Amino acid sequence: MAKKKTLFECQACGFQSPRWMGKCTSCNEWETMVELTTDQIKFLKETASSSSSAAALRKAMPITEVSEDNITRFPSGSKELDLVLGGGVVPGSLTLIGGSPGIGKSTLLLKIAGNLAKQRKKVLYVSGEESAGQIKLRANRLDANHENLYLLSEINLSSVITEIANEPYEFIVIDSIQTLYSEETPSAPGSVTQVRTITFELMRIAKSQHIPIFIIGHITKDGSIAGPRVLEHMVDTVLYFEGDTNSELRLLRGFKNRFGSTNEVGIFEMNKEGLNDAKSMAGKFFNKEKLQSGSALTVIMEGSRPIIVEVQALVSEAYGHAKRSSTGFDNNRLGMLLALLEKKLDLPLGTYDVFINISGGIKVSEPSADLAIIAAILSSYRDRELSAETLFLGEVSLTGEIREVSGLTQRLKEIETQGFTKAVIPNKPIEKSNIKCFVADEVSKVVEWM
Repeated sequence: MAKKKTLFECQACGFQSPRWMGKCTSCNEWETMVELTTDQIKFLKETASSSSSAAALRKAMPITEVSEDNITRFPSGSKELDLVLGGGVVPGSLTLIGGSPGIGKSTLLLKIAGNLAKQRKKVLYVSGEESAGQIKLRANRLDANHENLYLLSEINLSSVITEIANEPYEFIVIDSIQTLYSEETPSAPGSVTQVRTITFELMRIAKSQHIPIFIIGHITKDGSIAGPRVLEHMVDTVLYFEGDTNSELRLLRGFKNRFGSTNEVGIFEMNKEGLNDAKSMAGKFFNKEKLQSGSALTVIMEGSRPIIVEVQALVSEAYGHAKRSSTGFDNNRLGMLLALLEKKLDLPLGTYDVFINISGGIKVSEPSADLAIIAAILSSYRDRELSAETLFLGEVSLTGEIREVSGLTQRLKEIETQGFTKAVIPNKPIEKSNIKCFVADEVSKVVEWM
C-alpha cells in the first residue's frame, strides 16, 4: 500500500515542508503550519506542470529582435493618482493599494470608479466587507452615482469570475483581497493559500482580457500588506497610504511600479465630499505666520515635486535618563546629529530631552533636512526664534561638513514661489535666483549665522 503524501504550509509566509513543525524555519512564527489537502497539493502540482510546459515551448531570442510593448494609459479622473501611477491607468495592470483602516482606500477607489463610470467606462466594484446598500450611501456622498458603475457584494471568487465573464467591464475594484475565497482551495479566507490562488486568478483575468484591476489589501501591525510576500511580487503596482487618520491630509506613495517611477507621491485631502486631490500645497505642511522658537523650514523632494515642510524641535532639561524621540524623522539619524552637536559645538545635550516632529504627518527620509533639524534644535535650546523668511537646506556629515543636495535649483524656485526671500545652503546656486542665499559649508557657520 502506497504511503500517503502530505505537505504542510506556513499560513504566515507560505513556506512548505513535507513534515509538520511547531515553528516555521522561514519566518520563525509558532503554530502556523497547516496540512494541505489532497486537492490543494494536486492544484499546486498542476500549476507547476503547466508553467514548465509553457516554458518548454518558449525559445530565447536576441534582445535586439524583441519589439517594445506599446503601453497606453487612460486618466483616472484624479491627477494625484495619475501622478503616482506614472501618467494614468494601464489596461491589463494589477494594482495593490494598502493602508491602515479608515485612511481612505475604499473611499478613493469608489471615487475613481465613479469618475471612470462618468467617462462611459463600464466599472465593477466588488466588496466582500460591505453590502451594496452601504456602498450606495458612500457613493451619494462622493457623487459617484452613475449607471455604468456596477456593485457586487460577493466573497466567492467563482461568482466574481462569472460576473466578469458575462459583462465587458473596463475597470474592476476588489475590496478586499483578504475577504475573497476560492472553493478550489478549502482554507480560511485571508490565508496564504487563498490569497495566492485568488491573486493568480485575478492576474490571469487582467492580462488576458486587458482589464485594469485594483486590489485593496489589509495591513499588519508593522504596516506591511497582510498575506504572503508573493502578493506584492505578483502585482504590477504597489501603493501605500501614509498619514494620520486624524489629519485631513493623506499621502499615496508608490513602492513598486512596472510602468513608471516609484518616487512620486500623491497628496489628497479628506473632507465631507470624500478623498479629493489637494489643490494647493502652499501652507499644508508649515505655518509661516506663527513660526516660534524650535521651528525651522526646509524643502524636501517627493518625486518630482518640491514641498516646504516645518521641522519642530523641543529641547528641555531631562529628569533622569535623557529621551530622544522623533515623529516623521529617522530616530537613528537624530541620535547621530545630536552626537555631532555635542562633539563639534560642545553643547551638553546629553542632559536634555530632545523631541522632533515633522508637521503635517509627512515622513522625511532624505538627508537634505539635516540642516533644518539642527537649526530647529539650536533654536529650541537657545529659545530664539528663527527668521520666518529663511529656509535651511543641506546634508550634514559625521565630520560636521554640510554637503550639497540634489535639485537645488528646483527647490529654490519653490521657495521663491511661496514668497520666501532667504535660504541657508551648502553651495552657491548655478542659476541666478532672486533668493538671497547664505552659504554654510560646516555646522559652526550655521551657529554664527543664527
